[in-house]
Amino acid sequence: MGFALSDMQLSSSAFGPGQPIPKRHTGEGEDTSPALQWSNLPQETRSLAIICHDPDAPLIKSGTYGFVHWVLYNVPPDTDGLPEAAKLGDVGENDFGGTGYGGPMPPEGHGKHHYFFWLLALDRDLQLPAGLTLWQFLDRAEPHVIGMNRLVGTYQRD
Repeated sequence: MGFALSDMQLSSSAFGPGQPIPKRHTGEGEDTSPALQWSNLPQETRSLAIICHDPDAPLIKSGTYGFVHWVLYNVPPDTDGLPEAAKLGDVGENDFGGTGYGGPMPPEGHGKHHYFFWLLALDRDLQLPAGLTLWQFLDRAEPHVIGMNRLVGTYQRD
């Protein structure tokens, strides 16, 4: 499957589609990942992944654009969501130079940024090692993506 949206649904109790992400889930607040819920996974799903990416970030490195805030994979397919500050699955490298969730923190005066929370359903349990970059993860996972959808939130620093 190519990267096309599927019938899966992704939502958050913290913010709605196109709505501001609460400060508690940002670098200006508690910097905790928001709760996420999903439904309508493909029946063949064997593993899940979550990615949070800001395409509005003024960054270009290694031929890619934007800023990676979260790479989470090896999430069991029998879950229907993640609680706030989730500790499930394995975390990859973010563009802050660490691992795990790093909340929105656009440059001051840069305007509103859009944060794409992607849910990927995979047809295999790849058991990938922790610490992969987004691009390392996608290189291994893309052939196994059988469903995907996203939730977009916004954030703007004053």
